[in-house]
Amino acid sequence: MWPVPHRASRPTLAAEHGCPVEVRRSARRRRTVSAYREGDRVVVLIPDRFTAAEEQEWVGRMVARVTGPRRPRAGDAELAARARELSARYLAGAPQPRSVRWVPQMRTRWASCTPADGTIRLSRQLREVPAWVRDYVLLHELAHLLEAGHGPRFWQLLATYPRTERARGYLDGLSAAAHLPISDDLADDLADLADDLDPAKDVDDADDGDSTRPAAAAG
Repeated sequence: MWPVPHRASRPTLAAEHGCPVEVRRSARRRRTVSAYREGDRVVVLIPDRFTAAEEQEWVGRMVARVTGPRRPRAGDAELAARARELSARYLAGAPQPRSVRWVPQMRTRWASCTPADGTIRLSRQLREVPAWVRDYVLLHELAHLLEAGHGPRFWQLLATYPRTERARGYLDGLSAAAHLPISDDLADDLADLADDLDPAKDVDDADDGDSTRPAAAAG
């Protein structure tokens, strides 16, 4: 399924936005627009059908979002609280994780859980995605505390979340755009992290950097 080819990208003048900007169009994108830093430039991903006026409007919006003042980043406590809220709202409070925390870059997945001990881990790469996408990932892992596989019962558990399909498409596109070897729709999210985390990068959250581009995965 991946990578998805993009139409030839083109740089825009740095003077227009205060920094170098590259616009990449994709026929696969229908409505969503995203952006991330890549070195000293901002890469903006837009649907191929956008007109020149729409491109100009959205490039301005996304560059402002990426380069503007940063919102405080939620820590583990906030993430765990959000997981409890989502469990109560969409899964009748059935999954009760023992811990939910951020972890450094993972090589082949956005998140993982260990049903045996009730732990959930989200990659710090997900800090920059829209909240509704992050909610989907949390719900996905919460559902795995009740159902290990990706069979019909698993998807029934997520049926009440209205943005499941959009979130899956967003993560698909994000992986392809950043050339990340991440499996489709968190397919390998049930795992021990021993082989997936780089121990050298398991550093304290305070030294997390400020790049909005998903960190390049090692393999």
